[in-house]
Amino acid sequence: MGNSEQENTCKAKHAKPLGFRMLERIRGAPLSFKSYQATVLVLTFFAYASYHATRKTTSIVKSVLDPNKTSAGVTHWSNSLYLKIAGQKPGSKNGWAPFDTADGTAMLGDIDVAFLSIYALGMYFAGHLGDRVDLRNLLTIGMVGTGVFTAFFGAAYWLNIHSFYYFLCIQMIAGLFQSTGWPSVVAVVGNWFGKSKRGLIMGIWNAHTSIGNITGSLVAAALLRYGWGWSFVAPGAIIAVIGLVVFFFLPVSPDTVGVKETDDSESEEKNGLSEPLLERGESSEEKAVGFIQAWKIPGVAPFALCLFFSKLVAYTFLYWLPFYISHTAIDGEYLSDSTAGTLSTLFDVGGVVGGILAGHISDRIEARAVTAATFMYCAIPALFCYRSYGGISLNWNIALMFITGMLVNGPYALITTAVSADLGTHSSLNGNSRALATVTAIIDGTGSVGAAVGPLLTGYISSSSWSAVFTMLMGAALIAGLLLSRLVMAEISAKIEARKKGLASELPISAMVEP
Repeated sequence: MGNSEQENTCKAKHAKPLGFRMLERIRGAPLSFKSYQATVLVLTFFAYASYHATRKTTSIVKSVLDPNKTSAGVTHWSNSLYLKIAGQKPGSKNGWAPFDTADGTAMLGDIDVAFLSIYALGMYFAGHLGDRVDLRNLLTIGMVGTGVFTAFFGAAYWLNIHSFYYFLCIQMIAGLFQSTGWPSVVAVVGNWFGKSKRGLIMGIWNAHTSIGNITGSLVAAALLRYGWGWSFVAPGAIIAVIGLVVFFFLPVSPDTVGVKETDDSESEEKNGLSEPLLERGESSEEKAVGFIQAWKIPGVAPFALCLFFSKLVAYTFLYWLPFYISHTAIDGEYLSDSTAGTLSTLFDVGGVVGGILAGHISDRIEARAVTAATFMYCAIPALFCYRSYGGISLNWNIALMFITGMLVNGPYALITTAVSADLGTHSSLNGNSRALATVTAIIDGTGSVGAAVGPLLTGYISSSSWSAVFTMLMGAALIAGLLLSRLVMAEISAKIEARKKGLASELPISAMVEP
């Protein structure tokens, strides 16, 4: 027993990130459990924010690569900080071959779908791999690789590259590296944080998606004046640097760094952090859950399909909103490319609020499906109003964009975080702790297929009618809500039954959904 304990301590010491080993050597004492938790929360937040920052740049640069516009870029906010126009006015640019032709918009859509298709496919493999290898190494490789190929896309500006296939291949490889991100960060957070107030905690933590989009938009828009290549190189360098920080400082789980969860147990209990996401089984050796077995977990399929349509809507805005704003008259005038990119960040600000709100509401009513479905149904009139009345004035556009972002991103954030964690700890797994990355990858990977379809269809449909694009988005939101109908009914029935019995219902998703 003594030898076994010593062996485990040596393994933990070896697995501990180099940065922590150096810190503890300087301090002369090991760090506390809470210090590790804080590090995990901060590092995973910035890691995934940087993924989204690199993902967002393409949408900002689109209107520079394909500048076809009937009017020159004009801004309403002449006295605002946000209104520094990058470079020349859109109406005076020739664009960048091969995207400056009549088929330019469709070609940009093809690049988006290629990126997202590889991303979605890679997600399934990354999740499967994430439950079998060191997540820190997987995340580091993914982040550095993403940074390198994002920079390669921008390098075409200086190398004077105009081959469509160059851009296509670069984005496909970048998509493969990007697929390592989500399963890894969710699994790491899942190893360190407990079940109490999971929806709210993960709703706040999931703000990294919107923060990354906002940061990517602002950085890309600000650098356009120096040449669109910088709008890719700068975010690429940022994610590569953060990837190296992750390698040196990210502790994957308490076991790997030799920290006991009983440290500061009193304060952890008060904060609801002492109960791990995954209850450990008696067996010391756990087999990773298979792909088919994970699909069979009750609730995984409907939430995965719901996320397909939810991400279809969210990613259409992610990739096309700046382009839509710069090509749509607001109060009779057109905004510049940089101003449109800056203005589009308000959609993501709404997304931050929506994610936190959805998580908090789902915790309070203890009904994830009801919350997600309600948000999706409410997104339908919001989308209609934004298309119909967003051009009245800048103030109307801002208000409606914020509300739309809140309602569209709320369920997307809830499903990819709290719901994935709930399902990854389903009772049918018998306490197996090596399923969270796989379940997360299945749900988000399926959603990412929808994320690929939305921008692709938009690239073709928008050339004839933006109203048709919004009709498509409203239809997708409706289907997303309907796909949760069975789970919604199960949750409502459980609530009614519990109320009848006079019991305080604390049923998780896993208890409400029958196979």
